[in-house]
Amino acid sequence: MRIKEKRVLRGPNLYADSPCVMAVVENPGPKAPGFAARLLELLPALPAEAAVRLAEDALLVDALEPVAMELQRLAGAPGACSATLPVTGEPARRRVVCGYATQQVAEEALNAAIALLAGVAAGRAPDLRQLVAGLRETAQRYAIGTSTGAVVAAAQRRGIPALRLLDEANLFQLGWGSRQKRLQATITGATNSIAVGIASDKQLTKTLLDQAGVPVPAGDTVTTLEAAQRVARRLRGPVTIKPLDGNQGKGVTVNCATPEEVERAFHHARKHGRKLIVEEHLVGRDYRVLVTGGRIAAASWRRPPSVLGDGVSSIRTLVELENRNPARGEGHTNILTKIPMDALAKETLARQGLDFDTVLPAGVQAELRGNANLSTGGTAEDVTDLLPEETREICIRAARSIGLDVAGLDIVCQDIALPLRAQKGGVIEVNAAPGIRMHQYPSRGTPRDAGDAIVEAMFGGCDGRIPLVAVTGTNGKTTTSLLIGHTARTAGLRDGVSITSGVYVGGRLVREGDCTGYRSGRSVLGDPGVDFAVLETARGGILKRGLAYDRCDVAVVLNVSADHLGMDGIDTIEELARVKAVVARRASRAVVLNAEDDCCVRMAAELAEGVEVIYFALDPEDPVLLRHVGSGGRAVYLQDSVMVLANGLRHEALMDVRDMPVSLGGCARYNIANAMAAAAALTACGFGKAEIEDGLRSFVSDSRHNPLRANVFDVDGVTVIVDYAHNPAAYAALAETARAMTAGRLVGVVAAPGDRRDADLVDVGQTCAAGFDELVIYETDRRGRAEGEIAALMARGARLGRIDADLLKIELDVHRAIRLGLSLCQPGDVLVFGCGSSISDLTEALRPTRPDIARRIEAEATAGA
Repeated sequence: MRIKEKRVLRGPNLYADSPCVMAVVENPGPKAPGFAARLLELLPALPAEAAVRLAEDALLVDALEPVAMELQRLAGAPGACSATLPVTGEPARRRVVCGYATQQVAEEALNAAIALLAGVAAGRAPDLRQLVAGLRETAQRYAIGTSTGAVVAAAQRRGIPALRLLDEANLFQLGWGSRQKRLQATITGATNSIAVGIASDKQLTKTLLDQAGVPVPAGDTVTTLEAAQRVARRLRGPVTIKPLDGNQGKGVTVNCATPEEVERAFHHARKHGRKLIVEEHLVGRDYRVLVTGGRIAAASWRRPPSVLGDGVSSIRTLVELENRNPARGEGHTNILTKIPMDALAKETLARQGLDFDTVLPAGVQAELRGNANLSTGGTAEDVTDLLPEETREICIRAARSIGLDVAGLDIVCQDIALPLRAQKGGVIEVNAAPGIRMHQYPSRGTPRDAGDAIVEAMFGGCDGRIPLVAVTGTNGKTTTSLLIGHTARTAGLRDGVSITSGVYVGGRLVREGDCTGYRSGRSVLGDPGVDFAVLETARGGILKRGLAYDRCDVAVVLNVSADHLGMDGIDTIEELARVKAVVARRASRAVVLNAEDDCCVRMAAELAEGVEVIYFALDPEDPVLLRHVGSGGRAVYLQDSVMVLANGLRHEALMDVRDMPVSLGGCARYNIANAMAAAAALTACGFGKAEIEDGLRSFVSDSRHNPLRANVFDVDGVTVIVDYAHNPAAYAALAETARAMTAGRLVGVVAAPGDRRDADLVDVGQTCAAGFDELVIYETDRRGRAEGEIAALMARGARLGRIDADLLKIELDVHRAIRLGLSLCQPGDVLVFGCGSSISDLTEALRPTRPDIARRIEAEATAGA
């Protein structure tokens, strides 16, 4: 099997509502006899439906998807969805879709599944254990920490979007735009950096807590063994020795009662820091209290790692058995951490008169650590409900005195249910990035949703989302997106818009290029200055990476017509409509649809329950629109030259469309349709009539604000329209607009991209012949085609449109083609320059003969930039 194409779809996509890997895989031939039996013997947990695919007459590739999904499951990172789909016209190929929890695991699992299937087909016995071990290693490398994962999961349950900012770090963006928050482990964006610095200095922490009236153990900071011995003598009792800025219990030794024990503890702590704390050893149990947003979220009794004797096994064996517990793992990726059998464990056992080879009597317990940190193998029991009010107040005051919004307080006392001062207990540490595994998954007691408590402190009742409008369709997406963003901006919001020409924030270009896909959408949603997002969402972006969002407030589908067919497995308009419908299905509030487009109308039946449909139509008598309004639905339509907002029986005039610059005096009906779609989307977002009118009236579609979208220039009395039009529907609409602007002749200087099918290029030529009086065909982006091939196909289409031979000319160079087109015009005529890639094509064409006009157009394009 060979992977011919592979795409990682990170958001909702054509195949699934969740992230997946899609690969087009070619099959080498039929399977060998007995293949199915051998595979099922190797992977007995394959789902029952997979066995059906493994029939002897099935292709080897048909087994790839279930095997890849099973390998992900065995690696501990199962995917949620999968499918195997045919590839049109390619009977030996399949489109394999594998959902994933971890992208890197899914990609490796796909390759591993191919290798495994090849081995089974050849009669070899693949080393499944080695394959799975490699996948598990990848899963662990990219796994989210348990504590961070609990916070992220809590956010997602509340509908707050979460984005991991780095693949191998616990750094997340929760929410979008100006409502977003950052999270790293359990440190939030609101966590004071000074407070973190204080918490990392244990002596400074103790000083501030003592000043705040919080009980703390006496002690001091030392850098030498002599000083450590001196402080220990002064405290007149057992001491605890630990690094000044340590964490996770590293370098901590408790209950040091003799000079020899102090010396050993000193040298152990020095491995983890130069400055050490020697403090009074508080007698009692080890507790952790979590404070979030000035409230007690949870409390746990932490127990040191230990094993219970059975009268037969050695302590070493008992630890090895406990470490096989599936709940235990390396680091922080599991509920519990494996118990280390290191020098400190050996020393801890020695204090109890034991060693690793000791066989404990049945029922006798041995501890392997003096501290109870979960990161060194400890366990926890929930005690939240036992905290007295006095202790709660002390903990909240302690967190406040350090300045932490999320704090983990380590307390030592005999019984957490009794007042802290009365039993001479105290707070021994304050942690700025506390682990919350012990609260989420206690070994005993009631689990506490500490992750949700942190999210509550971060967001309160807010879902972290800013309003999001997604715009898709074949033509008009950019102009519609800009109209919506401009109106939001004139209403006082800071808009973020991603379109074909770039990403704009507050009307300013921040990234240039084709920005209609996943990455650009994430850029807008990740900008902390954006209050209102508008994302142009193109076919290519959906198919290559999926959507940049899990859902939008309002989706706009403008139209669906022939373009990009024969690419990416999309061969028909119906299939193209399914791609566009991906956007419509993600709307949570409303979907704006073109009532005059059958493909758009059919999408209304696919929407989620409760999502409103708002139609728009140029024809006020359109039957779909009339039925919808008659049943109480909302719509926008054109009555003569007035845009009307309909809400059941109430029909309200919005504005005369001739007052919108984008309408070119009412001639550009396609832009009137775009403006109606924008008005409908803005209405769904809650904008008022006056705000919408102000936005539509003040938006100018010129070469600076909306380049290559019906940009109009005067060249010696000839009106020149520069537009990105490149498909039949766009050229037809452009010709209709230009025809309405002149009583003279209409000249088209036209081209089309070379990656379209031959038949599509012929259609473009035929459409242009029907719309223009004279044609000049040029070539701009051949995309692998031979010189002159595109122009020849378009000319064939033009001749099918019965254009006279003397009215059809071919000039492959774009600059010469523009000059030729202008030579065919008289003052009062209109020249349409289609498939334009830059305004500079026009200015460079003019520069040799009319440098003054070229300079003027350049000045118009850059005015105010």
